[in-house]
Amino acid sequence: MLKQGPARRVTVCVGEDLQHRGEPLYLAVLNFLFYRGVSGATVTKGIAGFGADHKLRTNRILRLAENLPVRIEFVEEAGKVEALLPKLCELVGPGVIDIQETTVVKPPMGEAAPEPPRAAIEGRAKLMRIYIGEDDRWHGKPLYEAITESLRANDLAGATVYRGIHGYGAHRRYHKEKPLAMSRDLPIMLAVVDEERKIRDYLPVLEDLVQEGLVVLSDVDVIRYTHRVHTEGA
Repeated sequence: MLKQGPARRVTVCVGEDLQHRGEPLYLAVLNFLFYRGVSGATVTKGIAGFGADHKLRTNRILRLAENLPVRIEFVEEAGKVEALLPKLCELVGPGVIDIQETTVVKPPMGEAAPEPPRAAIEGRAKLMRIYIGEDDRWHGKPLYEAITESLRANDLAGATVYRGIHGYGAHRRYHKEKPLAMSRDLPIMLAVVDEERKIRDYLPVLEDLVQEGLVVLSDVDVIRYTHRVHTEGA
């Protein structure tokens, strides 16, 4: 694990179109670093640049094959970098490897500490059902994905998304699953079970997300609610 103190920052620059055994070269480099236990690596893609051939490359829309520069950067202790270099040079081929001395002020924290166990849901609870259309969007993404992400961010116990195969809504339009159809706007239902307080606290968030749809609440009895507890070494 990377520790506080002297280290080396390694930057690998290759072309986006370069291949290694049938996969992009930058992915081959990333996989090599991952499986050799490097603490972390970041891949970024340039929007313009030129290399040894002195040919200018950009990401202009009408040009389809630009071989833009891709940069893989990681920080490791000096001994590990030296051990990686021979294979890394072989992988990179015509690319560029740059090494700079650096200092790690704050090392990465490793695995996050386990979350405290969530209080079990027992007895009476609320079931919330959210009915929307498959084509509904929120800021460009499918609405059901946005709702699921917001439920998780607000620490709701869990959610399940169901896709309907038949249905109609307030507009009285009949929706039916059709083979090979590109846009069907089939009905989507999300089901969420949690304590009433947490469901009620979440409703203002849901109102901002769902502009057109149906939300219903029902009383339910929770018989069993468990989740896997991760233990060290498991």
